[in-house]
Amino acid sequence: MAKTRRLLKEKLKLVDLVIELADARIPLSSRNPEFDSLLDNKPRLLLLTKADLAEPAVTQSWCIYFQQDGLNAMAVDLLSKSPLHGVIPAVESLAEGVMQRLEAAGKLRRPARAMVAGIPNVGKSQLINKLSGKASVRVENRPGVTRGYQWIRLGKQIDLMDSPGMLWPKIEDQQTGFKLALIGAIPQDILDNVELALELLRLLLESYPSRLIERYGIQVERAATPLLALEMIGRSRGLLKKGGIVDAKKAAEVLLQEFRTGKLGRFSLEQKK
Repeated sequence: MAKTRRLLKEKLKLVDLVIELADARIPLSSRNPEFDSLLDNKPRLLLLTKADLAEPAVTQSWCIYFQQDGLNAMAVDLLSKSPLHGVIPAVESLAEGVMQRLEAAGKLRRPARAMVAGIPNVGKSQLINKLSGKASVRVENRPGVTRGYQWIRLGKQIDLMDSPGMLWPKIEDQQTGFKLALIGAIPQDILDNVELALELLRLLLESYPSRLIERYGIQVERAATPLLALEMIGRSRGLLKKGGIVDAKKAAEVLLQEFRTGKLGRFSLEQKK
């Protein structure tokens, strides 16, 4: 982690601004709290990615909140076939001060240089590929795919620098860790999926019970506990072991996968108060 932070500081010297990505479902928990000090007061564009998986009205309220806090913020859907209107003009606007200083020094304008940064699995590589119109960098729905820094040219306007996802050294708040695990920002091999699924079910039973009824046909009013709800989901999908016992591990994997891919619906796990 120390090496990652050191490299980030070194690479920042090469860019004019930072495009920070956060997950629209958890806009606060998916922002690295160290970035405010690490990014060295660089101009910043905040993109709330995976907006197609979050509630639109809630996401919009978060964009307004961040804008009122002085950040240029917008929501983006990286899976849509529609172009990302507004991102390139926002980058050029943030880099305009640098261009004016170059001209004042008798130098020619050049493409704006922007670093794409964020925690793992928030869509950095997807963003670069969508903006460039081609598979410039590798994309997978798991953390740790981007290993190093690389430059990608967007026409004659912008040079983007991809960067590895970076979490902070110690996630002290349990709920923050739970939310990060839910969106896949933490490697799955260090987690207990059954425990994670039970935490998700606790939230869904409190705030989104209708989603469980619609997707799995379970009797939510009888699911007094997350454990019972998980068992009902397992039975509804026929995920049984010998003796008719529900395979809790497989039921948990189904629930988590359908949450992460949007098959369970749109969720905003952090509401703007």
